Amino acid sequence: MELQLQGLRKQYGAKCAVKNVNAGLVPGVYGLLGANGAGKTTLMRMICGVLKPTSGSVRLNGKTMEQLGERYYTHLGYMPQDFGFYPDFTAREFMLYIAAVKGLDKRKAKKRTEDLLHMVNLSDVADKKIKSYSGGMKQRLGIAQAELNSPSILILDEPTAGLDPKERVRFRNIISDFAREKIVILSTHIVSDVSYIADTILMMKQGRFILQEGMSTVTDSMKGKVWELLVDERAAAEYSRNFSVVNLHHENSMVRLRIIGETPPGEDAQMVEPNLEDLFLYHFGEEIGKQEG
Repeated sequence: MELQLQGLRKQYGAKCAVKNVNAGLVPGVYGLLGANGAGKTTLMRMICGVLKPTSGSVRLNGKTMEQLGERYYTHLGYMPQDFGFYPDFTAREFMLYIAAVKGLDKRKAKKRTEDLLHMVNLSDVADKKIKSYSGGMKQRLGIAQAELNSPSILILDEPTAGLDPKERVRFRNIISDFAREKIVILSTHIVSDVSYIADTILMMKQGRFILQEGMSTVTDSMKGKVWELLVDERAAAEYSRNFSVVNLHHENSMVRLRIIGETPPGEDAQMVEPNLEDLFLYHFGEEIGKQEG
């Protein structure tokens, strides 16, 4: 199975949200990384058929969405960023409703609902109204509904946003369980979520893919560019003004700095192994700083 993105472009007036994106995706987990506004959600909506591309095509095994028609959607499971629940439905009622929308027969829908609610650890609260659920419970219900039709392509847009660390770990484990023999595209700006479960990183900036790389080699381009340095607090403030400091950690009266740079930031700087967060901040640190400011 292969999902092919060929010259995908989406234009809104003078603004181009997605610019000529090309990729061939086979079963595995793809971490789609980028700062807010990079075009991730627009791209995913085009893959799901929610938005029509200005140009280019989405193909499954060589056939376009138009050629496949409704058959394309039988392969697809989608959890959008802002998923709309019916608050007065129970989880079981909601799952059976979505199953009906997806065209599952009643017997299969009932069994699939029970299996999935158990898998996402919601069986005990299946008959409670969704409005009583925590954010993490709603997210788990969101992925369960995306899995109802046993899709071969699973699209998850910011599925861990707003979750506490414990819920995020639980959610990552659920995604790993669902990911076998599927194409899973997981969009996020939380780097740690994809570093644990992704096979391939797709990095998107200003509507384009700037990187498509397997996890085993994705940080190779950063080797020789990440440094650590232990300094006093006054020096730490100076380094923060003059260098790209991606992390600082207070150790007694000293501060350990993690710095990205082409050359050593000081005589005592030690070169360290890069990680995915270093790579992300190397490409997006300035944009994230503007958003936070």
